[in-house]
Amino acid sequence: MTSTTAGIVRLAERQPAVSGAEMVAALVPPPQFDGATFETYRADPSYPSQQDAKDRLITFCRGSGPHERGGLFRRAKRTPEMKPGVYLDGGFGVGKTHLLAAIYHAMPARRKYFGSFIEYTALVGALGYQKTVELFRGADLLCIDEFELDDPGDTMVMTRLLGELVPTGTRLAATSNTPPNALGEGRFAAQDFLREIHAMSASFETIRIDGTDYRQRAIDGHAEVWDDAGYRAAIDEAAASGTVSDDAFVDLIRHLATVHPSRYVRLIDDLSTIGLRDVVTLQDQSAALRFVAFVDRAYDAQIPVRATGAPLDGVFGDDMLAGGYRKKYLRAISRLNALTHS
Repeated sequence: MTSTTAGIVRLAERQPAVSGAEMVAALVPPPQFDGATFETYRADPSYPSQQDAKDRLITFCRGSGPHERGGLFRRAKRTPEMKPGVYLDGGFGVGKTHLLAAIYHAMPARRKYFGSFIEYTALVGALGYQKTVELFRGADLLCIDEFELDDPGDTMVMTRLLGELVPTGTRLAATSNTPPNALGEGRFAAQDFLREIHAMSASFETIRIDGTDYRQRAIDGHAEVWDDAGYRAAIDEAAASGTVSDDAFVDLIRHLATVHPSRYVRLIDDLSTIGLRDVVTLQDQSAALRFVAFVDRAYDAQIPVRATGAPLDGVFGDDMLAGGYRKKYLRAISRLNALTHS
């Protein structure tokens, strides 16, 4: 599927396919975090929890250290044994994924994996549950980025998977924008699945990271919007040296519904720039969540976005921003602002 020539393509015409083996091979940190280490993480002195998190994670990688009490992902009492997992809880843009990648790079492990929550659940869908357990059994480390429990099925799949792996010695590291005791809040009947959430949380120690969104510190204002002439010039210029996509926004949104989110990374394979024409505010929450997943993959690949129409930081309506997926939408807006200015 990968293009070998420069030019303009339509994402709405791409039908990416990915095998189970390719999905497993892709379970490594995104390219932008190839060099992520604890040394390159710059803790903001205005937020001491950032340096504290860094220090505690270095200790975690060494395999020993103190525990604190309180919180859903901590036991009620201190124990002499370190928990097998750490859960990085904080807002978007405070460097959680950088620290997660630093754990991956620092951990002396023979078998280790790094993926988004959706990649792990998609792998279960592709391989089947038992084959996925067999694949990961004996792994030294699983890093799970953006841990979200959006539906009961995902809740039980991840609970069962982690529950089978931890007793075999697998260590866990996860990030989320959602405090552990609010997983699933506003999205499904979390109370009905509290037992499953508690069972999974027993494996984790929560590390809170406060701070401001680093992506917005260097950006003034909103997502950049191009007029038609400027957009066409930008797309043509980018196409002269690389592969560029050029789609009507509504066509892309419609097409995303036909592609599993685990394949979005293949949808944007080989692109140097993403072009979106006539952006409009999304009204359908399912479409909005698919676009969030698309934005995450574009951000992981650090692909600049050029767009016309409504500003991309206004693509999610007020009702959406007031709902249970608020933090997901805000993270996507932060990433869209950065990509339109890159």
